[in-house]
Amino acid sequence: MKVGSIHEECLKEEASFKWIESEKAGMDLGDTATRRWVQIHWWGYLRARWLEHLQGKCFWIELDRGDFGLLPRLFKEHGQLLNDIIDRLKNGQENLDIILWAQDSRIILDPVRDILEKLDINSRRLAHRFDAN
Repeated sequence: MKVGSIHEECLKEEASFKWIESEKAGMDLGDTATRRWVQIHWWGYLRARWLEHLQGKCFWIELDRGDFGLLPRLFKEHGQLLNDIIDRLKNGQENLDIILWAQDSRIILDPVRDILEKLDINSRRLAHRFDAN
């Protein structure tokens, strides 16, 4: 099982972003670039890590131990639907987008709602060190 730290991995992402943006600007942008990464990428980055944790793909130490691998255990009979929903969430879609997709695709809504309720995507937050600014 892969174990990681969201904050440690985030630092690598930030450093890469900062280097690229600084190269484009022709000077070191420092915390300005990091703050920009937070504004643009933090919530999507966090959502993807949280979904990996819920899927049991990686244990992220900052997240709830009881949530690790939760989704495959709860939704064994809806594995493909679960994967489709997770892919959409990773791509930035929200609950309403997923419900509309399910309706358009003529998917039975009860399991979709069950999955979305269990995910409770909007209640999961982990602050970034620059969030207060």
